[in-house]
Amino acid sequence: MLTYFLRVNKISAKSSSLTQVGSWNPITLPQIPNLRRFLWSYHHPEKQRRISSGQKESDNMSEALNREAFRQAVVNTLERRLFYIPSFKIYRGVAGLYDYGPPGCAVKSNVLAYWRQHFVLEENMLEVDCPCVTPEVVLKASGHVDKFTDLMVKDEKTGNCFRADHLLKDFCKDKLEREPNLDPKKQAELRHVLAVLDDLSAEELGAKLKEYAITAPDTKNPLSDPYPFNLMFQTSIGPSGTLPGYMRPETAQGIFVNFKDLYYYNGSKLPFAAAQIGQAFRNEISPRQGLLRVREFTLAEIEHFVDPEDKSHPKFTEVANLEFLMFPREDQVSGESARKIPIGQAVAQGIVNNETLGYFIGRVYLFLTNLGIDRDRLRFRQHLANEMAHYAADCWDAEIECSFGWIECVGIADRSAYDLRAHTDKSGVALVAHEKLPEPIEVEKLVIAPVKKELGLAFKGNQRMIVEALESMDEKEALELKATLESKGEAEFKVCTLDKVVTIKSNMVTISKETKKEHQKVFTPSVIEPSFGIGRIIYCLYEHSFYTRPSRDGDEQLNVFRFPPLVAPIKCTVFPLVQNQQYEDVAKQIARSLTAAGISHKIDITGTSIGKRYARTDELGVPFAITVDSTTSVTVRERDSKQQIRVNVDEVATVIKEVTEGLSTWGDVLWKYPTHTA
Repeated sequence: MLTYFLRVNKISAKSSSLTQVGSWNPITLPQIPNLRRFLWSYHHPEKQRRISSGQKESDNMSEALNREAFRQAVVNTLERRLFYIPSFKIYRGVAGLYDYGPPGCAVKSNVLAYWRQHFVLEENMLEVDCPCVTPEVVLKASGHVDKFTDLMVKDEKTGNCFRADHLLKDFCKDKLEREPNLDPKKQAELRHVLAVLDDLSAEELGAKLKEYAITAPDTKNPLSDPYPFNLMFQTSIGPSGTLPGYMRPETAQGIFVNFKDLYYYNGSKLPFAAAQIGQAFRNEISPRQGLLRVREFTLAEIEHFVDPEDKSHPKFTEVANLEFLMFPREDQVSGESARKIPIGQAVAQGIVNNETLGYFIGRVYLFLTNLGIDRDRLRFRQHLANEMAHYAADCWDAEIECSFGWIECVGIADRSAYDLRAHTDKSGVALVAHEKLPEPIEVEKLVIAPVKKELGLAFKGNQRMIVEALESMDEKEALELKATLESKGEAEFKVCTLDKVVTIKSNMVTISKETKKEHQKVFTPSVIEPSFGIGRIIYCLYEHSFYTRPSRDGDEQLNVFRFPPLVAPIKCTVFPLVQNQQYEDVAKQIARSLTAAGISHKIDITGTSIGKRYARTDELGVPFAITVDSTTSVTVRERDSKQQIRVNVDEVATVIKEVTEGLSTWGDVLWKYPTHTA
């Protein structure tokens, strides 16, 4: 057995053991073979697959331990350098809640800024910002109040709660990983359970937990039968407590309920897209996996409204030739692996339902890879039939591979017209679009004509909502109301927006069928929705960017985050080579130039050796370091290659700005400026 210190600063090159930091206590794990090789193979998965293809399944245990050691190295570096930490730590924290520290905030801000540029600006989207607190009636219409649940079980002695499907999934995966010699029939059975897990009812899930004798993970106590638990945080709006509400579980509903105004703002034209970035809240039963499953998180969502009869996209040719890993449902069912498919071919062959959905899949691919996500560990997986909502036309998830496995980070769904119709039915306000027809057509149409004068006299301030409710009736409801008015002279009528029943008299509305010439088509738009889990994307970016390399003396491994300049928390650092007043003055002059150019930077005038200062900033993912070793020129060092160039003091801010904003590459400036050898 080897002892590993899982709060790490560095990995010893001689022993492959993790070195202790501060007062953290060591723990003992089974020996982890070839940890450095694992760190390499984690960033070269295709090569690793070739290397290990002939190995036995008994290596699964070692791989799992290697993944855990790698994850701990990343997480401990992130926490120690204050990218993120558990919230309320001095009070022992709360599961599923995290605080972003200075570098974490900067990375998140840069990711969101690029999201706005890549989607909102380039696609000319309408950005909105809606409240986190949402009235119950809105989420009742969307289905969240009744259906936004997970099945939960309780430890019958301690009362601790667990997600039932997670316990069953962990049991099956653990069995398959740790028992390679398991009977083939049992292996097939466990794989089948994993495949149908989302389809199991509460009763079926409970039966499986009992069949496999699954108990509470920490105490081994018996578990209760599974029962549904709504994941929304409930609250009340106002001091009276009579208006129930919830913390929103997604940002999309704020866009849907504002469709009518956004459509008007857009000149009453389709297609158009609305976007929103904001906090969402889900009261997870047993949050785990760090930033991947939390109770408060940032979503960035797009709702692209389109004519359901025309889902072509004018810019589809711009992404049609992009080729990346796709995992169609047919390949999943037949046991095949993900394969590279050009998105144009996927749409042409009907693998992807339509051009607009395909266009956004391509744009999501470009967004993620430009951030620094490894394209070989990014795939787009199509939802299986049992995962699809009944109203959805097609759904794909952008999944990123990390030490936890394949993680859903972006969902791209064609939700058809479900959401707008649901809010139309509940609110009584028609959320529809209009399109001018090339030639008028004759149609028999139901005409509902509220008599506003009579309604105003009877209902005063509520007149407008009653008029809207009457006008939004479907044909069946309107004809039933007409029949009641003709036979009785009055009828009871439910107004959802008032949440009460009113009495409508025959002189307040006329309902008839007329043959009319129509000059426009009225329809409910379909919605294509890309939804981004920002925290999940950032965590996967951390893992994909992390690597270690030997120190100059070769006696230790140093941690590095290879963030692209686009998302790096700090773009460059400024170091006087030695403590010297002239050098410090030059460093401050350069810092002022960088500030004027809008370049985030950090100045370090401590007397620490230059090598240690480089190592500290490499561990923060800073791409460039400026070292002041004269009063007229300085050296600029690139993080990953460690190459250096010499630049005049008055030019250095311009050089950094060009390479961090993508106007020049490091290769360009290497060619332009003389190299410097330390």
